[in-house]
Amino acid sequence: MLNDFWVLMVERGWALALLQGGVVTMAIGLLGMSAGFVVATPLAVLRWKKVVGVSHLVDAYSIAIRGVPGLLVIYLLFFGSIDWIRAVATVFGFQAGAENAYPFIIGVLAIAAISCAYSIEVIRGALEAVPRGVLEASESLALPRKVMFFKIVLPLALRLALGGINNVWQMTIKDTSLISVVGLQELMRTAAIAAGITRSPLLFYCIAAVMFFCMTALSQSLFSKVERSLNRGFRGR
Repeated sequence: MLNDFWVLMVERGWALALLQGGVVTMAIGLLGMSAGFVVATPLAVLRWKKVVGVSHLVDAYSIAIRGVPGLLVIYLLFFGSIDWIRAVATVFGFQAGAENAYPFIIGVLAIAAISCAYSIEVIRGALEAVPRGVLEASESLALPRKVMFFKIVLPLALRLALGGINNVWQMTIKDTSLISVVGLQELMRTAAIAAGITRSPLLFYCIAAVMFFCMTALSQSLFSKVERSLNRGFRGR
């Protein structure tokens, strides 16, 4: 059995293929989550401040994305844009490059859209959780509103939001498995291809499960270290 495992994983190259799939999965997760968080932060502030009209649009976007399956979001983005992307690529003569890169691009955009919707709620909740006394103390010092927000409110809110952001990241890294439907060879699709070719589905799906678990466990450890660092001076309060 060990000899068969060695042949499959090393001699036939499936170990390297799975590692490459894992790298693609992490790349999609990191890029998508980062883009989603960057967009979510100002949108959450607009919701928190209850800007007339805009806050309702942000709320509608968050509810709509969180209310449908992530797979449906991917399908809508991919099949809703692939035809005109092909047309534009054909006009400019880079159809082959567009065909190869587009699944990765749409994967990042889909993950960004999904994580953004959840991050908006996390950051908005953290902003509302900033103690009112802190705001009143800042106002009593006659601090400019921008200074008060960027130096006091936002840092405290991000500290409070870290646990929720961790949850969004854990969800995001697992949602990357849905990107396999557009043909991108991330970890889950690579495992499915290997399972079909070698007729060893249990082996390769178990390996994929272990790799996902390792990625989430490592992420959890990193978030815990950051959270402990940010909570220095706040213990017992």
